Amino acid sequence: MKWTKFYMPDAYSPTMEQLVYFHDHTMSIITSITILICILLNSLLWNKLIDLNMNEHQMIETWWTILPTIVLFLIAIPSLKILYSMEELINPTISIKSMGHQWYWSYEYSDKFCKELESYMKYNKKNDFRLLEVDNKMKAPFLTQIRMIFSSSDVLHSWTIPCLGIKMDAVPGRINQSSLMIKKPG
Repeated sequence: MKWTKFYMPDAYSPTMEQLVYFHDHTMSIITSITILICILLNSLLWNKLIDLNMNEHQMIETWWTILPTIVLFLIAIPSLKILYSMEELINPTISIKSMGHQWYWSYEYSDKFCKELESYMKYNKKNDFRLLEVDNKMKAPFLTQIRMIFSSSDVLHSWTIPCLGIKMDAVPGRINQSSLMIKKPG
């Protein structure tokens, strides 16, 4: 594995693009805070001067209370915007119901045509991705708003596609839904 593979997968949906931008935004804030703390610690270790008036200075106490609050707002506002946009359903064209079973998933396309398929894991072959390859892959159109409906028949299951920025839990007796729009075919 190369060092370039430690980053997030390529974004194939608007949600994942927003998540990557938010990750970069948050990491730039964390990096700047870390650099500032290192500079302050370095100056504290090498500085021999003591200012007795600084002990009673209330302006610096005000600033070191206000600045972390501003930083938290700089992180929280974009995070909440992405969180609400992930839950938003915008006039879906097609609905796909995904039902988790003990060792397989079943999919049902029910809007324009009724089609059901079951997707079992393939066993290890030389060129297959272990525990990811299936015999019947779910097919979804790109540049189309899709509503995904998740449920389970027996135990908790987790349905995820990292490059689309979607991860939902299938819970027995409960229906979860998510919106999905694929920007690139593949």
